[in-house]
Amino acid sequence: METLTVAVDAQASPERVFAVLTDWPRQQEWMLLTRAWVVAGDGHSRGSRLAAATGVGPLSFVDTMDVTGWRPPHEVEVRHTGRVVRGVGRFHVLPRPDGGSRIVWEENLHVPLGLAGRIGWRVAGPVSAVFLRVSLRRLAALALRA
Repeated sequence: METLTVAVDAQASPERVFAVLTDWPRQQEWMLLTRAWVVAGDGHSRGSRLAAATGVGPLSFVDTMDVTGWRPPHEVEVRHTGRVVRGVGRFHVLPRPDGGSRIVWEENLHVPLGLAGRIGWRVAGPVSAVFLRVSLRRLAALALRA
């Protein structure tokens, strides 16, 4: 397993950030190259199922997820169950002492293809971290405006 963690501070409250973060159809407004939707359940409780299309054209895939943790306004956890992405993803939204919040995105992923996958992760990991950080900055800005 490989772990990827990024964090960004937001001026919006944890409640506001969490509300925008878990408005799955709005993910396309802040998460780069991704469009998400609820497949089963209400999308706001354990046991709900989600899907997200990520990428561009022929370089895209669908990531299926089960919501395994739901603790508003501070944490949502999903288990990635798709063909491409497998593992556990978590968003933590923590209050900051000076107001606002800190958004932490953590992914614990199974990297496919054995040794080749682990070698590829040396490039894909840092590139993914940049995409995740940019997305979190967009989430922080959207939560402040919303």
